[in-house]
Amino acid sequence: MRNTTPAKTMQQLMCAAGLVLMAGESSAQNTATSPAATSAQACAAHGKSQAPSQVLSAQQQAILPIAAFAAAGDMERLTSSLQAGLEAGLSISDIREVLVQLYAYAGFPRSLNALNAFMQLLQQREKLGIVDAPGCPPSRAIVQGDALRAAGRANQTQLAGAPVQGPLFDFAPAISEYLQSHLFGAIFERDNLDWHSRELATVGMLSALPGAESQLQSHMRISLNAGLSAAQLQQAVQVLDSRVGSANGQRANTALANTLAALASQKR
Repeated sequence: MRNTTPAKTMQQLMCAAGLVLMAGESSAQNTATSPAATSAQACAAHGKSQAPSQVLSAQQQAILPIAAFAAAGDMERLTSSLQAGLEAGLSISDIREVLVQLYAYAGFPRSLNALNAFMQLLQQREKLGIVDAPGCPPSRAIVQGDALRAAGRANQTQLAGAPVQGPLFDFAPAISEYLQSHLFGAIFERDNLDWHSRELATVGMLSALPGAESQLQSHMRISLNAGLSAAQLQQAVQVLDSRVGSANGQRANTALANTLAALASQKR
C-alpha cells in the first residue's frame, strides 16, 4: 500500500507521537482474544481491559472486514467474512453487536441486511451440525431517558478526550442528542463487546464510506483514547488493505498518519 506520508515513515510518526510501546508487552484486552464462553464466570470477565498490546488478536482482525463489507453492502464478501470471523473465534454475540452498531454509521438498511445474512449463515451452519459460541449478554441493564443520555455523554467525553461541542451541535442539537443517547449511550453501554472491538468495527465501517474521511480520522484518535496502540491501528490498516481493498487501506492509512502527525505536533 502506498504510504501517504513520504516525509516521515509511520514508525517515525508513532515515535514522535510517543505511541510506540516496547515489544513483548502483554496481550490486548481479552474480549476479542478468545471465543466468548457460555459460563457465568467467563461472561463476568468479558469486556475487562488488560494491558495494551502491539498486535491485534485473530478475532480483532476478523472484525475489520466484517464491518467494512457490511457497511459497503457487499453481501457475498460479507458472508465469507462472517464465516471467517466465527472460525477465528468470534462469538455470535460479538458479531451481532458489530452488525447492530453498523446502523449508527451506515444506516438501518445496511445493518438489517447484514444481520439477515448473518442469521442465514448461522442457520446453514446449524444444519451442518456446527455449534458456534453464543457469547454473552450485556452484564447490566441499560438505563433509559435522561440517565441514558447522561451515560452516553460520559462515554462520548471519555472516548473523545474532552466534551464534544461546537457550532454544528448548536445548529442541530438533535444530532448531539442522538449521538449521546443512541450511539454512545444505547450502543456503547452494552458491555458485551469491548470498546477496542467497537472502535475497530467503526474504523472498518468508515473505511468503506467515501466522503467519511474526517470521521475516520476522528475515530483513529478515539481508538487511541480507547486504549488501542498505534501499532495495532497500523496493523488494522494492513488488514483492511489486504483483506478488504486498497481503497479502504488507503483511507485508513491516511487517517492514521494524519492523526499521528497531529499528536506529534502537539508534543513539540
